This record gives sequence, structure tokens and C-alpha cells, in this order.
Amino acid sequence: MEFLKKLISPITGTINYIQDHFKAMLFILILILIFAPASKNELSQCNLEKITLSGPIMDSTEVVAQINKAAQNSNVKGVLFCVDSPGGAVAPSVEISMAIKRLRAKKPVIAYAKGTMASGSYYASIWANKIIANPGSMVGSIGVIMEGADLSGIMKKIGIKSQVVKAGLYKQIGTPDRPWKKYEVAELNKVIDGTYDMFTKDVADARRLNIKNRDNFANAHIFTATQAKKVGLIDALGVEYDAKIALTNLAHVTHPVWNKEDKFDKLMKKLAASSAVVLNTYFPALTLR
Repeated sequence: MEFLKKLISPITGTINYIQDHFKAMLFILILILIFAPASKNELSQCNLEKITLSGPIMDSTEVVAQINKAAQNSNVKGVLFCVDSPGGAVAPSVEISMAIKRLRAKKPVIAYAKGTMASGSYYASIWANKIIANPGSMVGSIGVIMEGADLSGIMKKIGIKSQVVKAGLYKQIGTPDRPWKKYEVAELNKVIDGTYDMFTKDVADARRLNIKNRDNFANAHIFTATQAKKVGLIDALGVEYDAKIALTNLAHVTHPVWNKEDKFDKLMKKLAASSAVVLNTYFPALTLR
């Protein structure tokens, strides 16, 4: 009997270990299933890369890092810049736009309007070799806006008054505790007009459009893909399949191998997007949308 126990002890020990550590082993198994490569293609070095810009543009750090990395990677022969964004803050949109321009100097880039390519996200895309839009997408909205609430009415009702100590005539611009004064609105319009001039000039330069006709392609017009093509904002209509084929041909790649987005990063992006809240309660944000 003792001999039999010794003989089967490795088996019983294994069973006991599994029972004692079942949850931990199950967790490890789930991680392996989630993050392990699904095919040999995922292990292959990609020669074409898809970079996605989605949601409001409030920070450009991650997207610009991806673009710069693709620019430096000699194995990547071309980039598909896939866009579905309503626009966002001015500075991050310009950062992405300039990163795409630098990337184009090294390898071909095709921007694809997956759903919405408007305002800041259109600005981000203008320097691509070619812009292809889904027939059901919306393109354009080339304009600049600054918004702020006037809370003076509700503050009066609940008995709240603000107190301010300032130096500089325009230092209190945009505060929500009172209506904006005429000279403050004029000062904000100066910023709006200057940003709009920069935006439209860059679009005209990148897309080889006549800046004198900017009221036709800009002026915050919203276009369907077909209408956007007529005014010169995009080059062609197509779905993502067509955009990938166009990039493959432009990059002279015979056997395309596309990058696979890291699943953990993808999960983190979804969590970040679902929990993102942008507050502009004191000074109104200047946005492209």
C-alpha cells in the first residue's frame, strides 16, 4: 500500500497543486490566450503599418510616437493613417499633421477617412500622399471655434459672486462668471482669425488649392465624401480594402504584411476613451471642429 502511494504521489501532487492554484493558473491561461500571437503573420516583421486616429484629439503624444517610430523603421515601406475623429485641440492636431509630413518625406502615406475626418483630424491628414474617404464618411468642417458658458444668471440666483485680482486688461478673458465684453470678444476673434488663416493656408498648400477660394473648401463646410472630392479635399472614394491596396501599390510591396496592434494597448485605449472627460470651466479651449 505504501509502495502504491509513492507510485501515484506525483499524480496526486499535481492534482492537489492544480486545485490549490486553480484561479492563478486560469488567469495565466486567459492572458496567454489574449496576448499570444494568433498566427504566423503576427510573428512576421510587418512591411506596411496601419496607424489609427480615433475620437477627439486632446493629446498627440501617442499617435506622434507611432508615426515617428514607423518613419524610423526601415522595414516599414508605407503607412495607412486611418482616421475617424471629429477634430479637437489645435496644437495636438498640428503636431500630428507635421509628423505625417515628416513621415511622407521618408515613405508613402495614405490617409483613410473611415467615418469622420473633420476639422483637426482633417488638418492631421492633409500631408498624406493621398486621402481616400469611405463613401459614407463626413469630411471637412475646416474652421476654428472657442466656446465658454455664461454662468452669471445661475450664480446670481444662488447668491455666488466672484472676486478677481488681475494685472493685464485681457487677463480675465473667457471667464464664465459674466458676459464677455466687446473688447474681449475682439481679442478672442484675433486668435480665432489667426488660427483659421494658418489652417486654411496649410490646407491650400498641402492640397494644392487656391487660398482665394477658401470659402468653397473651408468656411466650416461639412461635405460628404463625393462633395469633398469635388472641392479637392480628398483624392478618391473607397473602403479600407481599397486604401490598403492603394498603399501597397504606392509602396511597391509585393507581399504585404500588416502590423497587428498590441492587444493590451488596444484594451487600454478603449478604457481611456470610455473614461475621458474634458473640462474647460475656466478658460475656453480653442478647438478645430
